[in-house]
Amino acid sequence: MTRTFRYCPFCASPVVEEVRFNALRPVCPACEFVQFLDPKVAVIALVQHGERVLLIQRAVDPGKGAWSLPGGYMDAGEMPREALQRELQEEVGLPTRIGELIDIFPMVNGEGDRIGIVLAFQGEPANSPEIPFVADDAQDAGWFCADDIPKELAFESTETLIKNWKATIDKTPGERCQETEADALERPDRTS
Repeated sequence: MTRTFRYCPFCASPVVEEVRFNALRPVCPACEFVQFLDPKVAVIALVQHGERVLLIQRAVDPGKGAWSLPGGYMDAGEMPREALQRELQEEVGLPTRIGELIDIFPMVNGEGDRIGIVLAFQGEPANSPEIPFVADDAQDAGWFCADDIPKELAFESTETLIKNWKATIDKTPGERCQETEADALERPDRTS
């Protein structure tokens, strides 16, 4: 459900719905304010390091407890790559080089309405792949090999991008990505 004003934000008069600009929109009959229901814009990154991809476990809804690619909403005035670098810094403290746009996905609310778009980009650690902390919308994070991706993924965009990423990994049958002992200690499914 998209939120509309009940009262004009400029003159506090009750808002009515009228056809304006070829669509039914909230309009103030007193001052002629028209509310345009602007779409939300989110950004996500398929951050890769060798044969591993970065996933975060969500600490908030939607998808609380499930895993997703890191990212979040753009703020007013931000460009997509800038917003994505900010989100990665907030969630996992990882300076990241943001690459090419991979795809654009619809953002759908709980009622199935399209409320915005999700811009998906390539990414790679700018320096070390170490995850210094987990905060903000994330409760855990880790680097995952293709065979170790968690089963519970939060969003269709994450599922699609991970599926496509797995298809591009060049490996012989039975070969697993190489993981160092330090990498194993950083994985969220560690048993220590």
